[in-house]
Amino acid sequence: MLYNIIVILIIVVCVLLALVVLVQNSKGGGLAANFSAPTQVLGARQSADFIEKATWWLAGILMALSLFATISIHRGQTTDPLASEAKVADYSPVQQAPAAPAMPATAPMPEADQQ
Repeated sequence: MLYNIIVILIIVVCVLLALVVLVQNSKGGGLAANFSAPTQVLGARQSADFIEKATWWLAGILMALSLFATISIHRGQTTDPLASEAKVADYSPVQQAPAAPAMPATAPMPEADQQ
């Protein structure tokens, strides 16, 4: 149950991180280029700083959630029939049936022919 919640949180953080990275421009433009007026509350420099900080925070959260998910994985007995069947499989060599006795070289003569 806890593991499933962590996985959902990891997916949400991954989507947010992808969106934040896509908003950035590698040449310093991106979202910061849209806010060119210096009188705005989120000016060019403030939006770039916010996006960079959001990227680092989301990356850190993703790393922490990944480590926590690894720790919280249930490593007990599985109820999967295929997995339990693989553990029980017998790998001992196959026993061969004994060979049939060889026929004698000379066959005994019937009683009628002996007289």
